[in-house]
Amino acid sequence: MTADAPVRVLIADDQALIREGIASLLGIEPGIEVVGTAADGRAAVELALATVPDVVLMDVRMPVLDGLRAAELLRERLPACRVLMLTTFDDEEYVLRALRAGTGGYLLKDLPPRDLARAVRLAHSGVDQHDSAVVRRLVSALDRGEPVATPRTDLTEREHAVLRLIARGATNREIAAKLFVSEGTVKNHVSHILARLGLRDRTQAAIYARDHGLL
Repeated sequence: MTADAPVRVLIADDQALIREGIASLLGIEPGIEVVGTAADGRAAVELALATVPDVVLMDVRMPVLDGLRAAELLRERLPACRVLMLTTFDDEEYVLRALRAGTGGYLLKDLPPRDLARAVRLAHSGVDQHDSAVVRRLVSALDRGEPVATPRTDLTEREHAVLRLIARGATNREIAAKLFVSEGTVKNHVSHILARLGLRDRTQAAIYARDHGLL
């Protein structure tokens, strides 16, 4: 990319009004080119691979594939692309997952419109950005010694048991023997756990269990 080339931006948000509004705001900014928009995480990844943007503005909660998982995939497949989370959710768990995914920042949608283009340019230049309110909440929780993320309560008791055994290094066969179920049942549990938590593999599941005090 030459010094005069525009910053190429892709916008991913499941709300059409917000998605198109951001595209319109950035589209009139000098030095910024909107290369596409996507309504879910999977479409964002596919479009990013096709257009190779410099920066992706990514919502957290989206259908088909959530924004954090999409960010992880882009980190693997387009390492030069900077992903900037732009969301209404300031949950500590989401912020931590964004950090672990290697995103270039976590901003809230109450960001003043005039600051949006600046955020894109800063992301492209390699500057990490995090909403000050989110950072204060995270630091406050750490200072109080509180966990900054809690286990997902939408996992069943059996799935939590499987997750704990994964974290201890057990194979599917060992888990099946321990819980007196078939190996196929264990595989189904593992697939559901990974999908429900937005995790890529058993290693990430083990890290999740450790971080959430499930060991």
